[in-house]
Amino acid sequence: MKELIQALPFIQQYRGKTMIIKYGGNAMINSGLKTGVIQDLLFMSCVGINVVLVHGGGPEIEAMLAATGKVSHFVNGLRYTDEETMEIVQMVLCGKVNKDITALIQMNQGRAVGLSGIDGGLLQAQRLISDRGDLGFVGEIKTVNPGPLELVLQSGAIPVVSSVAIGIGADSGRALNINADTAAAHIAGALKAEKLLLMTDVPGLLRDVQDPDSLIKTLGRTDLETLKKTGVIRKGMIPKAECCALALDQGVKTVHIIDGRIPHALLAEIFTKEGIGTKCFS
Repeated sequence: MKELIQALPFIQQYRGKTMIIKYGGNAMINSGLKTGVIQDLLFMSCVGINVVLVHGGGPEIEAMLAATGKVSHFVNGLRYTDEETMEIVQMVLCGKVNKDITALIQMNQGRAVGLSGIDGGLLQAQRLISDRGDLGFVGEIKTVNPGPLELVLQSGAIPVVSSVAIGIGADSGRALNINADTAAAHIAGALKAEKLLLMTDVPGLLRDVQDPDSLIKTLGRTDLETLKKTGVIRKGMIPKAECCALALDQGVKTVHIIDGRIPHALLAEIFTKEGIGTKCFS
């Protein structure tokens, strides 16, 4: 009862607001954590928060590539997506992972509608031109059409979005692979979301990656650049930091990097004063 009373001010504050959840990491693999995430989403929806779930599916893609004998090829750490790999990505993300999550929400008495970035022209992209080399059918988002998401939210359901985009321009009509963090940031910006929450397998941004107690609880937009320049933010955390900056620059109020390995991490971050992860703000 005490926890519910403590959550009341946050429930009142966020009722009617939109939050984007990027779902990935162990929370997508561990069955217990997966159930906890779904329960968190339903709680948020029941107290009046407009929830949009954006998901990846790296482990499932790797498993399917291995099953078909396809060898992954990386260009300076980024997966090269040829035409055959893109077909597998689209099949796994849009056809399996997306529908499994949608079904799980509905099995827990929620309402969900599964979408990909292709549906309704939700995510429109062109092939990414990278200084790291040719990445194949990896896309860079140019336009977001929030209309399909707004219709689902107005119906009272939770949109579940897989990060595959529809190509435009020279890539017109092609499916393009999009980084799920980046897709979530663009969607959060298009919907003018109150929060973007990135679920990861680390506590948040750490001053010392070897010390989990060095968690940076809050930092401003300019601090992200400073920490990158000084090497505090490095390697795998750089894309997360860039995702935070992208969302904040598009008008999202706060971006949170949280540890999805903690049961009910979403509720702990949103409905408590202390939170559990790193909160970035403009």
